[in-house]
Amino acid sequence: MDSANQDINLNSPHKGLGSDSLSDVPEERGAAAVSPGTLPPGLTEEEAEELRLELTKVEEEIHTLRQVLSAKEHHASELKRKLGLSPLSEFKQNITKSWQDVQTSNAYLSASATLDDIASSEVYKKTQETLSQAGQKTSAALSTVGTAITRKLGDMRNSPTFKSFEDKVGNIKYKVVGGKANGESAHSPNESNPVQDNAPF
Repeated sequence: MDSANQDINLNSPHKGLGSDSLSDVPEERGAAAVSPGTLPPGLTEEEAEELRLELTKVEEEIHTLRQVLSAKEHHASELKRKLGLSPLSEFKQNITKSWQDVQTSNAYLSASATLDDIASSEVYKKTQETLSQAGQKTSAALSTVGTAITRKLGDMRNSPTFKSFEDKVGNIKYKVVGGKANGESAHSPNESNPVQDNAPF
């Protein structure tokens, strides 16, 4: 325990850290919970007292170690702040290191080797070839369907029924426009200058 206290006094920025610094940390006082009247079977009063003293000593050591840990964590935070290390940069570094650890792990290397074996296997090559052929056949079929649809539309446009329908639409358009095709004016030539006809001179 002396080394822990020296650690606080020498390396921590908070020298002489008192017991009040961790007042919020719950203390485990098991020695006080064991009353002298309730001894387990086969345990004498002298043995119980010796165990109580040892428990008290261990709990005090735990309390001191918590103080040391808190002081060290605070000191580490101060050092990180001075170095400009933010929690985000630390997180990125941890992610990068974790990924590097994964890449060098036996499981990852074994899985990579297995994938390489699969990619170079005959079954994989045959499957890939089959899928490639299926894709080519599908493209050819779609192209054939497109050509057939285009041809059918052309045949339909040249059919007598479509031409008759087109003529009817043309007649309706002629009637709606009033026969003034090719940009003819809606006014007659005699009505083009009514103001000039009525001019006094």
